Amino acid sequence: MYIKQHRKCIIFICILFCLFIVAFALYRLPLEAVIYPFLLCMIIGAIFVAVDFIHCRKKHSELSDFRKYRDEASPFPRYSDCPEDEDYSRIISDLKKEIDNLKTEICANRTEMTEYYTLWVHQIKTPISAMKLTLQNEDTDLSRKLSSELMRIEQYVEMVLVYLRLDSSSTDYVFGKCDTDRLIKDAVKKFASEFIGRKISLEYSQVGISAVTDEKWLSFVLEQILSNALRQHRATAEIEFCVTER
Repeated sequence: MYIKQHRKCIIFICILFCLFIVAFALYRLPLEAVIYPFLLCMIIGAIFVAVDFIHCRKKHSELSDFRKYRDEASPFPRYSDCPEDEDYSRIISDLKKEIDNLKTEICANRTEMTEYYTLWVHQIKTPISAMKLTLQNEDTDLSRKLSSELMRIEQYVEMVLVYLRLDSSSTDYVFGKCDTDRLIKDAVKKFASEFIGRKISLEYSQVGISAVTDEKWLSFVLEQILSNALRQHRATAEIEFCVTER
């Protein structure tokens, strides 16, 4: 890489050396008069090349480390060996500022959207709860069907909350040892009306597993499994709910 970068300078020096040899040959000067200054120039040139090569290698190493291990706070190393280095440093600094501004704008938009949908979720829960209380006082085919669809709407609302919390820096996880059988039974009871309405039989046996997890999120996952199973199976199908320990 270093030779390729300085190839023009190397070619220029070789041309000058050839011109000197031709000039010395035309004037019939002794060979020692050519070799001595040539060796002297080679020694001085080698020293300058070695110093410049060490500087270029150090610069390349610092830039490679910056590319591999950089973070948000690490400043870009600046060099002023030539006008091009200064120009590249300015361009990179301007691009970094532009990226930081875009990140700030995206984070602000994300925060605003999260706050809006969080408020919407909490507001939509009020009419859902009111409709659930109203339907609890009725026991007809229509009320059971409406309750089933209302429960599905409530699930979709919970899915919105789950999505909003995925990239959140803070979580509300509460990990503890819980009985999976109890969570499964609670999830099945929540869909009891749909099982009855669709005439679907459920075969369930105790799994006897205790897991360290967050009860709320595990319950959400179990409810999604049941909801998907009910949506995909026909009314005459039988759902066998099995949990295996891994």
